[in-house]
Amino acid sequence: MDRAGRALTRISLRGLFLYNTGMTAQEKKDVAFFIDLASSLAGGGYFQEEREYSFQDDNNDSDSEGGPKGAPDPLVMVIGDVSGSGEDALLLDKMLVSIGLSKESNCIITNVGEYEGRLRSMKPGFILCLGEQASRALLHSAEPVEKLRGKFFNYEAAGAVIPLLATYHPGDLLRNGEFKRPCWDDLRMLRARLGCTALSGD
Repeated sequence: MDRAGRALTRISLRGLFLYNTGMTAQEKKDVAFFIDLASSLAGGGYFQEEREYSFQDDNNDSDSEGGPKGAPDPLVMVIGDVSGSGEDALLLDKMLVSIGLSKESNCIITNVGEYEGRLRSMKPGFILCLGEQASRALLHSAEPVEKLRGKFFNYEAAGAVIPLLATYHPGDLLRNGEFKRPCWDDLRMLRARLGCTALSGD
């Protein structure tokens, strides 16, 4: 491999981790140093000097893929595995906005695997479960969503009783349009309990 090829390989390899979430600046520096060293040795030379690397810690906050997304003191905790930026996430945002909720101000979206700790620390006023996995996990029921939706349950967490409503996952709505009407009915139930202003077109 010629010098230009080695340089291109080095740049490509760096690109694999520069935007990888969760890496610290020091970890990036260590990987960059190793890439430069390996590239020099592979070219038959040796690494003469340590370069200056300017990296920053990745932001591994509430907007990271798969992690909690939303307000730190939420009125509503939405529990259900939703992709960070896919069609289901976009639809969920629209669903929440339609009943006066947003990740910026009054709700948080988290997945089934991490909801217990967040319920204890955040103590939201309401829980919205999306899909069978979340509904069954919290309600300890083998019933499908269509049997669990349409009514509120009392969920006990950290000495508090939190109203819980189960409905369809946005991915279910994308696969089957027949679920949209009952899901909207569920959202209207939640909105009524939240005391949100009625929307035009109901």
